[in-house]
Amino acid sequence: MSLFKKFTAMAMVATMALGVAACGGSSEPAADDAAKTYIIATDTTFAPFEFQNAAGEYVGIDIELLAAVAEDQGFEYELQALGFNAAVQALEAGQADGVIAGMSITEERKEKFDFSEPYFDSGVVMGIAADNEEIKGYEDLAGKTVAVKIGTEGQAFAESIKEQYGFETVTFDDSSAMYMDVTVGNSAACFEDYPVMGYGITQGVGLKMVTDKEQGSSYGFAVGKGINAELLEMFNTGLANLKENGKYQEILDTYIQG
Repeated sequence: MSLFKKFTAMAMVATMALGVAACGGSSEPAADDAAKTYIIATDTTFAPFEFQNAAGEYVGIDIELLAAVAEDQGFEYELQALGFNAAVQALEAGQADGVIAGMSITEERKEKFDFSEPYFDSGVVMGIAADNEEIKGYEDLAGKTVAVKIGTEGQAFAESIKEQYGFETVTFDDSSAMYMDVTVGNSAACFEDYPVMGYGITQGVGLKMVTDKEQGSSYGFAVGKGINAELLEMFNTGLANLKENGKYQEILDTYIQG
C-alpha cells in the first residue's frame, strides 16, 4: 500500500453500497465488509502530525501512522483534512468513522468517543515571538492577549490559568494563524503541544519557547462511542505491531529529532 493513498470518491462508495443492496437476499455479509472504506478525518495544519508538503500532499506522524496501520491490518480509508474542530464535529455527527489529529485523550472526550491505546505522549508549552525579551513566564502575561487553537489542550491549559495570571485569550482554527498573531504582535504568546511548536520553530515560524513543558494528555485515535469497534481494534493491533517491528519509531524519527 502506498504511503499517500488515493482518496476514494464518495460517489464510488455510494455506488458500491447500492450495488450490494441491489443483490438482495444474500446471507454472506463478508463481501460488504470487504468493500467498506472508512472515512478518517484529520486536521489541516498541525505539524509534525499533519501538514501539506511542497507537493500539496498531506504528510506527518498521524498520516504515516494511519497508512502503516491500514497496511498492516489490510483496511481501506478515505482521508478528509477538515481542521481539528470540524474533524471532531464530523465524528460526533457520524459523518466520519474515525479521527486522527493529535487528539488528546481526556475524560470529557471519552464520554463522547472511544479511543485507541495512546500513540504519543505530549505536553503544553508557551511560545512567544523570537525577538521578545520581555516575557519570561506566565506572570508576564498580565493584561495581555494570548492566542490559542480551538479545541486543543493548549487552549484548555490557557483557559485554566488565565484568571490566575490576568490575561485574555483569542482563538484560531489552525496553528499557522495562531503563530502569526504572535509574531505580528497582536498576541503576546500562544500555547501549543510541545512537538508541534518545536517542529514549527525548526521550520522558522519566528517563535521561541520560554516555559518548561506542562504535563499533558496522550494522543489517541478516536471513533464514535460504541461505534466502529472493529476499526478501533485494528488500529490497536496495528499500532502494537508497528511498535514491535520498529516502524513506529521510524515514523517518529522522521519528524521529531531527539
